[in-house]
Amino acid sequence: MSQPLRSTPVPELPRRIFDYYSRPEGMSDAGRHSGLLQNLPSNVAALTEIVQGLAIHQYAVSYYGVTVPEARKRESHIRPVEAILDEILALDGRPLAEARPPEKRIVGVCHHFALLLVAMLRAHGIPARYRSGFGSYFNAPYFEDHVVCEYWSAEKGRWALADPQFDEKWRAGAKIDHDVLDVPRNRFLIAADAWSQCRAGKADPSKFGIFAGDLRGLWFIAGSLVRDIAGLNKVEMLPWDCWGAVPRPRELSEDQFAFFDRLAELTQDPDASFDDLRRVYESDERLRVPKTVFNAVLQRPEAMEAA
Repeated sequence: MSQPLRSTPVPELPRRIFDYYSRPEGMSDAGRHSGLLQNLPSNVAALTEIVQGLAIHQYAVSYYGVTVPEARKRESHIRPVEAILDEILALDGRPLAEARPPEKRIVGVCHHFALLLVAMLRAHGIPARYRSGFGSYFNAPYFEDHVVCEYWSAEKGRWALADPQFDEKWRAGAKIDHDVLDVPRNRFLIAADAWSQCRAGKADPSKFGIFAGDLRGLWFIAGSLVRDIAGLNKVEMLPWDCWGAVPRPRELSEDQFAFFDRLAELTQDPDASFDDLRRVYESDERLRVPKTVFNAVLQRPEAMEAA
């Protein structure tokens, strides 16, 4: 008589890691708008669709037939989700679940889409974290600077990558053919994987960065590593924020390689390195986000709104 088949148990996230990444704090704390997030649906697909109805990417407005007034480009520099929601509601005061017309959405970049989704998931007690890295689906064969939301899928028993900025219109325009709620790990490389592959000679550092010109290379990936460790410590920064260990353009000395090798090792598997990630971030002032950071796009120091 044959034995009944036993299904493989779905892995569980360790309780302390679950608790840490499911609790909104700092940049992901909606503050006075917390109740609005708690009233939204609790599944990632519905929340992603809601995010897409609240924000428009500054560099993809052509897909929607609108232009961005110069005065509104400042919105892409807003960091904390509470201030992002302030702006969204000032533009259109309807419930968050109601999609805005493109001209009434906050003008943002990947930061705003990813952080909104992280905040919404955490508001429902779902573990989520903000990951810095590089997407291969913008400008092949290049890997472009990008951030996404990594969330715990209880159904699959693993972390999955969601890229919430790609709605149906953008997916069609950019020919995105992968699942944006479970982005393949070879389509979006977290900063640690990009660094490790380049250091091992398996990838070309000149393919990693942003735009044309000199904003590419190992020094750029190193900056992404610093922002990723901050994000894993729930301090989600703009992709162009610089502080401490973030290298200057095209500057990376030999004695820095061991330091960034260690950061890549820690951030490659954040669950296994959870205690070290927390300790290193809190104890190393080169990594810990200070009260003032340098905005490399606006070329000026800026005070942190929330940390």
